[in-house]
Amino acid sequence: MIRLTWTNDHSHPAPMSGATRTDQVVLITGAASGIGAAAATLAVRRGYRVVLADIRVAAADTLAHDLGERARACELDVRDEHSWAAAFDAAEAEFGPVDVLVNNAGIIHTGNARDLRLTQHRDMVEVNLLGTITGVLTALHRMNARGHGHIVNVCSMTSFLPLSGYATYAGTKHGMRAFHHSVAIEERHGPVTFSIIHPPSTRTPMLEQEMADPSSVIAFAERSHAPEEIAEVIVDAIESKPVEVVFPAVAGRFQRMVGVLPQLMYWAIPRVEASGRRKRDRLKGTRP
Repeated sequence: MIRLTWTNDHSHPAPMSGATRTDQVVLITGAASGIGAAAATLAVRRGYRVVLADIRVAAADTLAHDLGERARACELDVRDEHSWAAAFDAAEAEFGPVDVLVNNAGIIHTGNARDLRLTQHRDMVEVNLLGTITGVLTALHRMNARGHGHIVNVCSMTSFLPLSGYATYAGTKHGMRAFHHSVAIEERHGPVTFSIIHPPSTRTPMLEQEMADPSSVIAFAERSHAPEEIAEVIVDAIESKPVEVVFPAVAGRFQRMVGVLPQLMYWAIPRVEASGRRKRDRLKGTRP
């Protein structure tokens, strides 16, 4: 894992720098399942007050109930700016103003670009990119007004490397990373800190979708990780405030290098894809 650490201008220290975990309110999107649910569970376990925001509010509410009094659920459609405002209002009504936003919600439609409907391309742009943008802007307005805050965007290793079968998904992640760092630079003298996390292949329902689609074999070229592993990185980032986290270390370095060298990228991707196809076939062969 590569961890680059940098915070905003030290001449503007965050007023909450001495706050304990029990003082802080964390809003996590896409928290009904997968990485979001794992991050919410760990954050509560570490003592944070956590709001689980998801369009599947019933599932989020069930998990929040299981997590106890330090967790609450609220409905959030990340595509809707009014839904964002309502989620922040709901968090404040339950626990107080949001100190940390973890932008985790995302979707994928697998398949080669020509085979997807335009509405599927639009879905990914609206949720993964515009949803994140709307969340960041909502949080930034409120956090700047209060004089402190931390925004954690959960992106993807595909933000560094275009992959066959993931054209629009990777495009949204490239866009998210560019937006994230641009805003962080714009706000470098302000009271809000920014971190971005790049998970690799993770064992979530998204991976099951990829297993069923031959165009997504590249997802199986590397070892997949449990959501709990990613959750630990996310919750650690709430405290350490790294600028950017990519992992695993060797694969992360390779992907970043390949992604900026087109000739190397065109040479490497077919080979990685072939490796993923072999590993996917072996995995499918072990299933009934």
